[in-house]
Amino acid sequence: MLARNALALAVTLAAVTGAAAQEPDLIFKKSTVWRALTPDDKLAVYGLDDPVVEGVACHYTTPERGGISGTFGVAEEVSDISLSCRQVGPVKFKQKFGQGDVVFSERRSLIFKKMQIVRGCDAKRNTLVYMVYSDRPIEGSPKNSTSTVPLMPWGTEVPPKCGEWLNK
Repeated sequence: MLARNALALAVTLAAVTGAAAQEPDLIFKKSTVWRALTPDDKLAVYGLDDPVVEGVACHYTTPERGGISGTFGVAEEVSDISLSCRQVGPVKFKQKFGQGDVVFSERRSLIFKKMQIVRGCDAKRNTLVYMVYSDRPIEGSPKNSTSTVPLMPWGTEVPPKCGEWLNK
């Protein structure tokens, strides 16, 4: 019985954290609230490459709670996350994608809250659109941030049309 419950919890946590193939790179952290005996609250800046669109990278800043609950990983993190995505090389699509496909996902509380970075295509402007938000099964959060990446020539390479790579 205990093994079955542990397996159910593991499956639930895997579903909540999402199927991100890549872990983001920690760029740096900056303390925002000093705490005497436990870790400080911090802002952490992470970078990640789009797993489907080569040549595009995103950076996001997220608050991380310190204190006792933050130390043990049970603090519910706030939904204030900023996002910036840029073209960092020639753009190449690895596969077709859908509007709103998840680029990266991670849990922001012990079980129910998660942060997601999703991607879309503004075909008229040949621009990739990225949005970060956090959600919960019962009450979501309207806090979000959006970043756009106009697909531009890189050297002599002509950029692909993102609209041609959308699943329809």
